Amino acid sequence: MHRVIAIHYATLDGFVEDPDGAGGTPGGGWLYRYGPETLAGDKFRLGTILDTGALLFGRVTWEVFSRRWPARSDDFSARMNAARKVVVSRSLGDVSAWENSTLLDGDLVDGVQRLRSERDVVVIGSVGIVHELTARDLVDEFRVVVLPTVLGTGRRLFTGPAGADDLDLASVEQSGSGALLRYRRPGR
Repeated sequence: MHRVIAIHYATLDGFVEDPDGAGGTPGGGWLYRYGPETLAGDKFRLGTILDTGALLFGRVTWEVFSRRWPARSDDFSARMNAARKVVVSRSLGDVSAWENSTLLDGDLVDGVQRLRSERDVVVIGSVGIVHELTARDLVDEFRVVVLPTVLGTGRRLFTGPAGADDLDLASVEQSGSGALLRYRRPGR
């Protein structure tokens, strides 16, 4: 069975908003306090999912990534650039700025269910999409790199209960200055 996996960088107090500062929020840019190694390589352990799955982005996150990633040429960046990318947007008409990008056709939930029937789907950032998919019980796994920053304000990954049941801890490992936490829905 294919999975929907949400990946995020988060602060120790659970905020995921504007890690790179691109959104211009007062606390934005907190991710860069830990140097470039915090971002380098496959921090979320996606592995072959980059080759076989689909990356799902909201418009804002895709626009930020589409300005940064195409110019990168290391091995991980080459895999990200070659990966299938699906963009959720009501306003974008052209996603040719980043290779292998297409617009999601139709409704978010229906589109994700169609994609998931064919392949794993990785939601990168795009917390609004994660909120909607979580409310519909469509996220199977959360991979969160937690960094030792306390912001005290901003958008959180979870705004209420994650679902009818608790999540199971699948693994924890050090990831640079942070820790990669993997949580799965029970039985998935």
